[in-house]
Amino acid sequence: MTHAAKVVAVTGASSGIGEATARRLAADGHRLFLGARRAERLEALVKEITTADGTAAFRRLDVTDAADVRDFVSAARERYGRVDVVVNNAGVMPLSPLEALRVDEWNRMIDVNVRGVLNGIAAALPSMRAQGGGHFVNIASVGAYEVSPTAAVYCATKFAVRAISEGLRQESAGDIRVTLVSPGVTESELADGISDPVAGEAMKTYRAVALPAAAIAEAIAYAVSQPPQVDVNEIVVRPAASAQ
Repeated sequence: MTHAAKVVAVTGASSGIGEATARRLAADGHRLFLGARRAERLEALVKEITTADGTAAFRRLDVTDAADVRDFVSAARERYGRVDVVVNNAGVMPLSPLEALRVDEWNRMIDVNVRGVLNGIAAALPSMRAQGGGHFVNIASVGAYEVSPTAAVYCATKFAVRAISEGLRQESAGDIRVTLVSPGVTESELADGISDPVAGEAMKTYRAVALPAAAIAEAIAYAVSQPPQVDVNEIVVRPAASAQ
């Protein structure tokens, strides 16, 4: 490893991009603090990382609960002395046509995808300011740039993450770095949450060219590894075979 080891807190770390990111950053020598609702998966991942001589710990986390996110970041600081990077990765994607009126699913996307990111920022920004620097890596989607049928609410949440990230970047020039990573279709469990049959069927075709989660982890690792004077603002990663 040629860059300085950092303390990195990752939300949604029990599967998909979060899990791949934990493995990739641990291999680079960073110290990981992992959060997600499925604590048993986090425990297994931490054991895997530490067995390979990496450094990782975990805490069960619900990103929709602001107090829980504050406690998560505080626990990371107590364990490692600081938090240098927060990867706001937790997300859900229960796609459906608007006319299906799946209001509970809309609210869940807003709570996890938008409030979850805001909670992560609120929990870590004060301590990052106090220590003289930090880095937020917010995971959005190509849906932060374009809208498709059945994805109106999901895309709206990702447009919001893009706007929040840009606002934070502008307000934080000089000490807080902000990176927006927007994956195209990627192997994950996101599609498992689609209950609408129309959206579910469309997703089968769309996911035929899905990227491995490790590809997105590489992009995150690149942004995290840059020297303090370099702020990688936006990375869009798509499958080469995908037009979207």
